[in-house]
This record gives sequence, C-alpha cells and structure tokens, in this order.
Amino acid sequence: MGYDDDLADRVCASLGDTGGVTELRMFGGWGITIHGNMAVGVMNEDLIVRVGPADYHAALARPETRPFDFTGSSMTGWVYVDGDAVASRRSLEHWVRAGVRFAQSLPPKQQRRRKRPAL
Repeated sequence: MGYDDDLADRVCASLGDTGGVTELRMFGGWGITIHGNMAVGVMNEDLIVRVGPADYHAALARPETRPFDFTGSSMTGWVYVDGDAVASRRSLEHWVRAGVRFAQSLPPKQQRRRKRPAL
C-alpha cells in the first residue's frame, strides 16, 4: 500500500494557513490532523475524509464516495473520495474543508509525552 504523493501535496496546498496541522503516516497512507484530530488523508489514489457522523450519509449519497472500510468494516463518519473526483482544485478544496471543519469541531487532543527508555 502507498499513497499518491501529488494528491498529498495538493491537499497540503489547499490547507492554506489552517492552524494546528500535523502530517503523519497512517493506515499505510498519509494523513493530516488538526490539533491532533484526523481530518483528511490519502490512501493509494483516493482521498480519505473524516466528515463526522452527522454528515456521513449525505457524503455517501454522492457518486464519488464510498465507505471507508480499511479495517474490513466501514467506519462511520469517514469516506473514501475517488481520486479522479478531486482532480480539480475546487472539488479537492470542498472535501478538504469538510474534513478540516469536522476536525476543528472536536476538542484538541493533548500530545502524549513519550518517556525516554531507562538506560
């Protein structure tokens, strides 16, 4: 598994001056958190968007989406968006904004401090 580097770069560019952004590798792909909460990601050639439970069914009603079922069962609140459907800047920004909006609606996660291993 991997992810489309170009799509990831375009996602980053569409974030503008959004605060609290962290890039990370996840699910064998790439993702963005906002203050520690997942917002969007890229897996293979598809965009992953965390739209939240309230917007989940409306997002799935769109023809370019399908349930995010990476674990074998769908995760409510998360959708795959076909990579071809986010080829335009406008469509990509629509989906990135949806993921950012949901992530920003959640309380920030506190970063866990990792303890150094004893020598």
